[in-house]
Amino acid sequence: MQTKLMRTKGLIAAGAVGIALLIPTATQFLWAQQQAAQPASPAATTAKAPAAASESATPVFRSNSNLVIADVTVRDKAGNIIPNLKQEDITVYEDGKPQKLSVFEYQELVMEPEPPEELKLADELKLPEKPKAELTSPTPGQLHFKDKRLMVFYLDFSSMAVAEQLRAQDAALDYLQKFITKDDLVAIVLYTSTPVVLTDFTDDRDELTNVIRQLPIGEATELAGLADTGDDNGQDTGAAFVADETEFNVYNTDKKLIAIGQVAKMLKSFPEKKALIYFSSGVSGTGMENQAQLEATINLAEKANMAIFPIDARGLMADPPGGGASTAGPRGSGLYNGSAYNSQRSGINASQDTLNSLAADTGGKMFVDSNNIALGIQNAQKAMSSYYLVGYYSNNNNEDGKYRKISYKLNSKISGAKIEGREGYYADKNWQKMNGEDKEYQLTQALSSGDPVTDLPLVLQLDYFRISPTAYYVPASIRVPGSVVAVAQKGGAAETQLDFAGQVQDDTHAAVGNVRDNIKVKLDGANAERATKGTYQYDAGFTLQPGTYHLKFVVRENISGKMGTFETRFVIPDLSADTHGLKLSSIILSNQRNAVNAAVGSAERSSRQTLAANPLVVGTEKVIPNVTKVFRRSQTLYVNFDVYDALPDPADTKARRVKVSMSLFNKNGVKAFEVGPIDATQVISTRPEAVPVQFQIPLKDIPAGEYTSQITAVDEVSRKFAFPRAHLVVR
Repeated sequence: MQTKLMRTKGLIAAGAVGIALLIPTATQFLWAQQQAAQPASPAATTAKAPAAASESATPVFRSNSNLVIADVTVRDKAGNIIPNLKQEDITVYEDGKPQKLSVFEYQELVMEPEPPEELKLADELKLPEKPKAELTSPTPGQLHFKDKRLMVFYLDFSSMAVAEQLRAQDAALDYLQKFITKDDLVAIVLYTSTPVVLTDFTDDRDELTNVIRQLPIGEATELAGLADTGDDNGQDTGAAFVADETEFNVYNTDKKLIAIGQVAKMLKSFPEKKALIYFSSGVSGTGMENQAQLEATINLAEKANMAIFPIDARGLMADPPGGGASTAGPRGSGLYNGSAYNSQRSGINASQDTLNSLAADTGGKMFVDSNNIALGIQNAQKAMSSYYLVGYYSNNNNEDGKYRKISYKLNSKISGAKIEGREGYYADKNWQKMNGEDKEYQLTQALSSGDPVTDLPLVLQLDYFRISPTAYYVPASIRVPGSVVAVAQKGGAAETQLDFAGQVQDDTHAAVGNVRDNIKVKLDGANAERATKGTYQYDAGFTLQPGTYHLKFVVRENISGKMGTFETRFVIPDLSADTHGLKLSSIILSNQRNAVNAAVGSAERSSRQTLAANPLVVGTEKVIPNVTKVFRRSQTLYVNFDVYDALPDPADTKARRVKVSMSLFNKNGVKAFEVGPIDATQVISTRPEAVPVQFQIPLKDIPAGEYTSQITAVDEVSRKFAFPRAHLVVR
């Protein structure tokens, strides 16, 4: 496959600034600022720990960043745990080199449920104590939880409807009443938009029961519904957008994964094995989701020695085709040709895919399709059987971020015995100690590393335009919040430097497109101050054939060394085949057009021929795609797309008869605005059989709110039509 990179890359400016410095309202960067303000260590969320083992019997850890902790299970051929092994019975290797064990502790956990204590009159009259609403970090150098099973009930209320929240609550109460053992310590964390610790690790059944009973049932349920994807077989609800007003929060899956990563960081200081019982109703995507964030969250969980056990609180799902009485009927003919049911089932499966990845890659197990969801808690409890806690100080002091493989050997001759444990870890990275060659190597390695760095939040949009019968131009737009980009002051001006590296692979994992840019951004005094409130938007373009691809992009800010990774799969359709509907390119929604030469930083100057072939260049201006689809009433909405293979007008074979209109529907499905029909008649010379459509809508008269936009395009000669939908928010 011949693939090339169309060199139209650069950083685009808003106003006087260049790489796409887009200046939003004050709330547009709330998400990015929250992420930048997150505590860097669990110490920021600490509280009192439950009683520890006696100090004389407590292992002591030296303060050293090279300490590697792993839980190891040794089973006989019948699958039973082998107890009472000694330190010399196990050898641990890192990258094939034997390590000296500094920690060796057997954690013996029982499975017998502990009966409730008999209630006394004094207990009934006693008021419950206020729970510790933060997680306790252990005293440095000590193992606090001897022979304890650490479990975190993590309730994602943002994904659950009321019935599912009640089901999760009942399951947790059932576990506390019937199945908790004397070795179980439980912490409870609630997630609505950020993770909130409701109680520290405790074995106090009454305290845990009170916390579970006081859960805010009904909170965040407005976030649980799927956003309307524009599928003509979807529910006719008119829903346009997830109920969240901050710009970066359209990337719903990333938010949830970041929150799980925050909990993993809180728990990292506990060397013991932990289980995160993740109650949810699936994790459904609402935009182009970042696979790199999933990998980063899994790696954080592994570093924290935390296994994730997702429980789908929807229980057994057996909805009839088209949905039950609680959902609106489907549009179109999907109910009759089977596509509605297939879409319904695939939506359920897609919402469980992320849960399955979290479980499989952290050593947990997913529990779905059962109304007895308390059984899912028991399964996690049983998986947390007795184990050996081992630790060593790695003699590899290189902070290179490379993966280090851990292996184990059982020295005792026990017939059929099997030893299992953590398979490896990624070393830390130190930006300040890197030279130029190291920094270039780091960027190259980041493209292939299984440990994505997500310190720099990114959002990305991919589109496609047909530029030949077998080739498509694929513009990639990457947005970075200015609030997390460090700026160096030089004299009366300021500057920053951003590195971009990207690679596109086809379905055989062969690289078919690469990007590598280093862009310096210089800002005068006024723009330097505005930059922290805006966003930087970078654009690159690939020329690809139809097919399935995998894209990975890495962005690094070269003052502090922060890096961000975005990874996703995408499909370029083959529009050469005959279809019943009208063929369209991607729909570009924008709130900004810039002069082509207005970039504050660029890798190179594009030739006139290249610019003319770029579908996002209109005359002397470049269309800046609005990646997050959030607009303000003071702005103008620009709409750009191509219509392909419209039949010639019988009265004029050089013209076409395409009519286009656009409607905005509010959350209740009521039409709030309509423009058109607009005539599109001219075929553009730079793209074969393409009729470009361009129009603009001032948003000043449109009420603030969430909308579904529907574009209706009709070829009056062939009588083919298309009506794609998209979601947007007007503030």
